[in-house]
Amino acid sequence: MSTEVKVPVLPESVADATVAAWHKKPGDTVRRDENLVDLETDKVVLEVPSPVDGVLKEVVSDSGATVTSDEILGIIEEGEVAPAEAPAEAAAAPAAEPAAPAPAADTAKLSPATRRIVEEEGVNPADVAATGRGGRLTKGDVVNHLKAGGPVGPRAEERVKMTRLRSTIAKRLKDAQNTAAILTSFQEVDLQAVQDLRAKYKETFQATHGVKLGLMSFFVKAVCDALNKHPVINASLDGDEIVYHGFMDIGIAVSTERGLMVPVLRNAESMSLAQIEAAIRQYAVAAREGTINLDDLQGGTFSITNGGTFGSMLSTPLLNPPQSAILGMHNIKERPVVVNGDIVVRPIMYLALSYDHRIIDGKDSVQFLVAVKEALEDPARLLLNL
Repeated sequence: MSTEVKVPVLPESVADATVAAWHKKPGDTVRRDENLVDLETDKVVLEVPSPVDGVLKEVVSDSGATVTSDEILGIIEEGEVAPAEAPAEAAAAPAAEPAAPAPAADTAKLSPATRRIVEEEGVNPADVAATGRGGRLTKGDVVNHLKAGGPVGPRAEERVKMTRLRSTIAKRLKDAQNTAAILTSFQEVDLQAVQDLRAKYKETFQATHGVKLGLMSFFVKAVCDALNKHPVINASLDGDEIVYHGFMDIGIAVSTERGLMVPVLRNAESMSLAQIEAAIRQYAVAAREGTINLDDLQGGTFSITNGGTFGSMLSTPLLNPPQSAILGMHNIKERPVVVNGDIVVRPIMYLALSYDHRIIDGKDSVQFLVAVKEALEDPARLLLNL
């Protein structure tokens, strides 16, 4: 009995997908729920599992093909698959000569992009030095490993087709530049009070909520407080109408191997610090592993991006359409400042608010940044709604 492997139903906002990589070839045995092929959309990589046990009879849509919902990807000849047995004498038999290292069988923990290049190039992940967070192997690690073993020369070139995500990012950012009248206002904030709170309560907070008390949750709360005072920053432009949103869906920019993703915290104004930290952590892990859902990336009324994690001192972030503003965070540096007439050293961060001047005036942007600054420099204001 033959079973068709089809493209899953794509969301309305995603017209089609590209076949990124097949993990099986015709004639290979497959097991139910085993990942057969990766599909790349404008936002995420989708894994298509096998619906049954059997043998892959035919690949209908090869790598690079553009497919739509319910389109046939391949055909499986259904049937029972015998469990693989390792030869008993294999371990005892002496090898005549050392065998070339083979790719590790367990690549499930790799992101789709990393797994794809590992399998295509026949690389053993154990032979590659991992530099990702938590010792995770990244696509860049594998690329550098391959380059180190190949031709070396200052004039070497490599042409790589842009992924759908990178192409979509490029188009959206260019459209933002061409459409919106983007300006940026700057402000500095003294984070001493926030750092003192984190140092005092970090252990109790983690023991109580099971998540670390980070910096981003304070910024999300401060942003929601400032948006409540200056709702035009949370608005968007639709034709000749300004849409004022009665909710605050805050996008948090996350850097991944495939490019920038912006998962959205829904109704962030109603979330506690612990809920914000837990959601951000979950989204960041899912985005970097390529398992994030498309729905998590849809919408948003305002965004926050933190270039400080990479050492940025100051930048002008670009809008995430149709949003009208985005806050840029940067690195924290100890700087001399004057407090009550005395020169003291404080942890200072520069903030940048890029905004669409078509609906947001300079006064609004400055007052919004001042509200964020006041909330962070005196966190008690957030509790007292001041």
